[in-house]
Amino acid sequence: MLRLPDDRGAGRGSVLIGLIGAGIAESRTPAMHEAAALAAGFSLVYRRLDLDLGPDIPLSELLKLADWMGFDGLNVTYPCKQAVLPYLDELSENARGVGAVNTVVLRDGRRFGHNTDIWGFTEAFRNELPDVPRTRVLQLGAGGAGSAVAFGLLSEGVGELRLFDPDRARAELLAREMAELGKAAEIVVVEDAGAAAEGCDGIVNASPVGMQKMPGLPLPAEAIRGEAWVVDVVYFPIETEFLATARARGCRVMGGGGMALWQAVRAFELFTGQKPDQRAMREAFARKARLMAAAND
Repeated sequence: MLRLPDDRGAGRGSVLIGLIGAGIAESRTPAMHEAAALAAGFSLVYRRLDLDLGPDIPLSELLKLADWMGFDGLNVTYPCKQAVLPYLDELSENARGVGAVNTVVLRDGRRFGHNTDIWGFTEAFRNELPDVPRTRVLQLGAGGAGSAVAFGLLSEGVGELRLFDPDRARAELLAREMAELGKAAEIVVVEDAGAAAEGCDGIVNASPVGMQKMPGLPLPAEAIRGEAWVVDVVYFPIETEFLATARARGCRVMGGGGMALWQAVRAFELFTGQKPDQRAMREAFARKARLMAAAND
């Protein structure tokens, strides 16, 4: 079992956290962590390490730089959740199981990888869509976020999970990983996302399609039926084209904000050793979303 030293949090003074990913300028995660630390009465500085804006530094070197600069932890997002694995010293059980990491705790020269996306997704799903049918679900995307979402969906009782990814080999690998984890559901890799949506109770976008830097729909609009529920894990923009289309067709929907909040709650605990003020984090997320929406009008 992965164990950490007990010298985390406010007792160590200011905490320095970073976010590694591409196109993360609008991420609400920094605001949530800083608000939680403020509510707890200690200093936390959160920096974005945007692969699209900085020099072309290999991920391995970026991690070395974070070590050297004294970062206490890193969140990791698209496209690094799987690429970061070879550079970590230890993995938590769930990170090892799904083969993806979104939270790295840096302690005593070692890197401890966790996956808080799983808990983030399932907590949001239980709160926002607690009573939806789960006989058959289509998942779009089999990357780092997709691994966590697939695990979460199967844990929440989905009977048949249809997986689509433009890289079929990646979808097949995820299907094998889920089967090895002992999930009893039927897992089917599909070639045509639009056709596979037929007869599904729900459709979940766990791909980057819909992000501000990758606008568009992850499947044809006509495949979104009004009787289906729809989830999009993308949260910037908070209202993706996928969600807007689903709402217009009468679908029950869940945006990526809830998953972003709950994964941050768990990550904050790992970084600092303290339970955060969830209300402070939620308000910071909403405030940042309003500011970004106003700036883009």
